Amino acid sequence: MPRGVLAMSKRRLVIVSGLSGSGKSVALHTLEDLGYYCIDNLPLFLLKELIEGLEGAAESSFANTAVGIDARNEPQRLGALPELVGKLCNRSFECRVLYLEAQTETLIKRFSETRRKHPLTDSDHPLAEAIELERKLLEPILAEADLRVDTTHTNVHQLRDLVRERLGEDTPHKVSILLQTFGFKHAIPNDVDFVLDVRCLPNPHWQPELRSLTGLDAPVARFLEDSPEVGEMHGDLTRFFDRWIPRFEADGRSYLTIAIGCTGGQHRSVYMAEQLRRHFETGGRKVMVRHRELP
Repeated sequence: MPRGVLAMSKRRLVIVSGLSGSGKSVALHTLEDLGYYCIDNLPLFLLKELIEGLEGAAESSFANTAVGIDARNEPQRLGALPELVGKLCNRSFECRVLYLEAQTETLIKRFSETRRKHPLTDSDHPLAEAIELERKLLEPILAEADLRVDTTHTNVHQLRDLVRERLGEDTPHKVSILLQTFGFKHAIPNDVDFVLDVRCLPNPHWQPELRSLTGLDAPVARFLEDSPEVGEMHGDLTRFFDRWIPRFEADGRSYLTIAIGCTGGQHRSVYMAEQLRRHFETGGRKVMVRHRELP
């Protein structure tokens, strides 16, 4: 059975890893609030014993377990993690790997603000070099990630919501969809499966009375709905996703992130994301929407 397909009778293990400063502690605390038994900074040589112990445990409090793993393990153990997980997560255990990351500049800023020490910094590795070393060491875990999240533009509250949405409930038949809007002039998000460009649609920005509004406001929606090409694009997109999302689900995918961009991320992308959300929710799918450029 693919790792992304859940069975209600299985115990669940979530491995939380990623770059220091990217939000691993926030993710683990959120999972703990969701009823997970959480262990932070577990040495990898103890992972096999942990899973074997969890399999034999009768207590319901161990039905869902989350483990934080970072780059302080030996490199050869990190490289062997995918094989270890594949062997240990069998018919009685469902495993997920959550990988958190952020841009180097953002991580440096976070460490500077909190005055925390990066775990890999020493006399030979200043902060920027330690971050890049950590990226390299964690590549084997990144390659196995079921859910990869870039927290560069994500605050603590948004990350908590995302973890709750993606890992809080079993969803055996429906992929969980994240719609993220953005402005191309502010860079394309990294952690996405599809990038949609709606800059070819009429731009409400050039209407003085609409400029200060967003795609969440009725006047902007009416302006866009008066343009036939907006409806045509919406129809093409819904037909595309209605056809291909079931193929992703059949392949074992549990999460799908769709980024929708316009010039500033205020009007067209926001409107289109809201329309797609309504369409997906009507079809019974779990949908989360994040408007990156809106306050």
